[in-house]
Amino acid sequence: MLKADIRRNFLARRRALSEVEVQRRSEGLGQQFFSQFPVADWHWLHLFLPISKQHEPDTWLFIRRIWDEFPQVQLAVPVTQADGQTLRHYLLMPDTQLATNRWGIPEPVEAEEMPPSVFDAVLVPLLACDLAGHRVGYGKGFYDRFLAQCRPETQRIGLSLEPLIPQITDVDTTDEPLTACITPEQVFRFR
Repeated sequence: MLKADIRRNFLARRRALSEVEVQRRSEGLGQQFFSQFPVADWHWLHLFLPISKQHEPDTWLFIRRIWDEFPQVQLAVPVTQADGQTLRHYLLMPDTQLATNRWGIPEPVEAEEMPPSVFDAVLVPLLACDLAGHRVGYGKGFYDRFLAQCRPETQRIGLSLEPLIPQITDVDTTDEPLTACITPEQVFRFR
């Protein structure tokens, strides 16, 4: 399948989900994540704050549990830059003030910036993922550019509310593959 078709199809599927169903699937993602990954061994985890109107996975479930059970793990989240092309990454703590940007994304205000090289793992938003670890996002390339700046050993973990698809046929050379993808039912590992 082509990315444009996948994006259109999976955006419609996500919009059709109820808030209760998004929450149920997000809880499944969290169960898989905490049981299948060495969270306690990481120093830095990068994750995204959900755009609730887009029915994205509720990563606040991950954040609260990490703050409660793994206080040694530092969290960072992205902030979209004015150029509309890049992300910068900022420390997220329980007392971090957040402001919602024009796309409905909560972002830290006056937080410490962190370079991509510090992250042990990145939780990657996506609409769909195939069995080779390629993903379809919203189509702007933010995460591909960001992941290319991370260390080679950084875990790139997709969070998918849907089952994986067989193949994305128009993968580009600039697409950064995932090392794993979590669905509510299981974890797929790619390298």
